[in-house]
Amino acid sequence: MALNGILPLWKEQGMTSHDCVFKLRKILKTKKIGHTGTLDPAVDGVLPICIGRATKVAEYITDQGKTYEAEVTIGYSTETEDATGTIVEQDTSDKQVTRQQLLQVLEGLTGYITQTPPMYSAVKVNGKKLYEYARQGIQVERPKRTVAIQKIELLEDRQEWRGKELKFAIRISCGKGTYIRTLAVQIGEALGYPAHMSRLTRTESGKFERNDCITLAEVAELAQNEDIGRFLKPLDYGLSAFPFAEIEEKDLFAVKNGQVLDRHVLLKEHDKMVFTVKGEAVALYKRHPEKADKMKPEKMFGFPTADEV
Repeated sequence: MALNGILPLWKEQGMTSHDCVFKLRKILKTKKIGHTGTLDPAVDGVLPICIGRATKVAEYITDQGKTYEAEVTIGYSTETEDATGTIVEQDTSDKQVTRQQLLQVLEGLTGYITQTPPMYSAVKVNGKKLYEYARQGIQVERPKRTVAIQKIELLEDRQEWRGKELKFAIRISCGKGTYIRTLAVQIGEALGYPAHMSRLTRTESGKFERNDCITLAEVAELAQNEDIGRFLKPLDYGLSAFPFAEIEEKDLFAVKNGQVLDRHVLLKEHDKMVFTVKGEAVALYKRHPEKADKMKPEKMFGFPTADEV
């Protein structure tokens, strides 16, 4: 029986996202598997895994918002901007930060902000990943990027932090491409001290939350009992950012063959929309780039057969 759907995986520390995909291919005995956004080995959390036909929606899950819980340490910065790197700057002075000061800094970093990706990251410059330059000791100019921070919450009741090294926990809701490591450094800079991200957990990815997830060990057990299907979410979950509409009978042949159609009323307010058959997503259409009154397919998901999960 072919497996199709989105598996809400809880990635544990010590593994890369690719490690998870590699192990799942063996456990589930299928090659058509992809993840939806890299998590560093030291980070745990929600990692939706797309299987079978659902691999076609991986990019849309990656584009959706994420929520993280992070610990920020004030007092020293590292070359990787997290706890795994060597110290590059240290301030051993006695520090005092009030709750009001910290909340003001967090508010200042909410909205659209500019970030410079860390040297130890997978961002490419001239076809080469930044971490490859970093490992060779080569400094290159890094492209700045604008990212969206919807909300930063302080997960502490304290009114004041004192000491040579300060730690506090925050929850961040953000858009694609945000580096929480870099955000931790920016928080430190705004307070006037070197800082780094000392811990990170992704608690939400798109519609998927911590409570939805299962571990690799649980996947292996379910697969052995041929019970993994009940944990797979339908492909539609990866398209929740778009409006849905059932295909009218007159348009069924045209959509099935990926033809250009008259623009649907939903595309007056939205850039893209999902067509369904009996409630199941089969195609993603978008406004036609040259013809204002038309729409064209961006991606076809196929019409599922009866034996697919």
